[in-house]
Amino acid sequence: MISECSPFLKGVMLGSTVFALITMLGHIRLGHRNRMHHHEHHHLQAPNKEEVLKMSEAEREELSNSIRVYCIILVTPQDVSLWAAVKETWAKHCDKAEFFSSEYVEVFESVTVNETDTWLMMKQASIYAFNTYKDQYNWFFLAYPTTFAVIENLKYFLLRKDPSQPFYLGHTELSGSHEYVSVDGGVVLSIESMKKFNRLLTVSPSECPEEERGIWRMSEDLLLAHCLRYEGVLAENAEDEEGKNLFNTKTIGMFIKEAITDYPKDIVEGCCSDMAITFSRLTPDEMHVMMYGVYRLRAFGHFFNDALVFLPPNGSDND
Repeated sequence: MISECSPFLKGVMLGSTVFALITMLGHIRLGHRNRMHHHEHHHLQAPNKEEVLKMSEAEREELSNSIRVYCIILVTPQDVSLWAAVKETWAKHCDKAEFFSSEYVEVFESVTVNETDTWLMMKQASIYAFNTYKDQYNWFFLAYPTTFAVIENLKYFLLRKDPSQPFYLGHTELSGSHEYVSVDGGVVLSIESMKKFNRLLTVSPSECPEEERGIWRMSEDLLLAHCLRYEGVLAENAEDEEGKNLFNTKTIGMFIKEAITDYPKDIVEGCCSDMAITFSRLTPDEMHVMMYGVYRLRAFGHFFNDALVFLPPNGSDND
């Protein structure tokens, strides 16, 4: 039957067979390497309030001051309206936020990476961030300009997590037998994971795919997971005490619509976590609406008895 097929079809079938074999061998190789590491994959939960209240005030203050988040936001010149919205809203709550663009845009003081391929931009941004700030920040948050992040909730989630361990956190999804963190919901890497990723990029670059190419194009989030998996760093899903996702790949409006259908008698509980860290696919206007709801709207006379306070960065124009 194959002999009667066109040369093109033969090539496709042969290519598929070779690709499957390479993938299988790669998984065997990665699996062998992963057994050398002890940081196992699991679903991670935020600390509960009672646990935090048991800490002394001095311990809480020390912990809150020790969590320093550097935000990497990947943009293109075509994203200028989203770019402006992120800069005017949640990015002000990062300890430091920088925009990485394929071209320099003076008004936003972007870091130019001279790449248009998103995966190559991500790798260049990671190398720059690690080499420049490895002694100043212990957590790195990677996001697109369509993402809205509540950085204080991120810091609370990271409260009892050791950045010297290789964490790779966010909203996990499955590809074949492997999980990866969706960049749509934002990716969090500890300083140890950044160290491993950068060592791979600079010392063993052949083990990390160069770019998205070929018939079977892998997205940048899958490529990132592939590289980190080689170093024994596995994707971990961030959840609250009820198992609700903290990093979300949709807008809050989408979740509410789904909850109206799926949980008509308990829409709020059926929607989202009270400690949600990110929402995605936002327009610039939706970004400002989120900023209003999260940071600016106040109930007069009502005080939240939060166990921790995360102060804004010094000199920041903070809401």
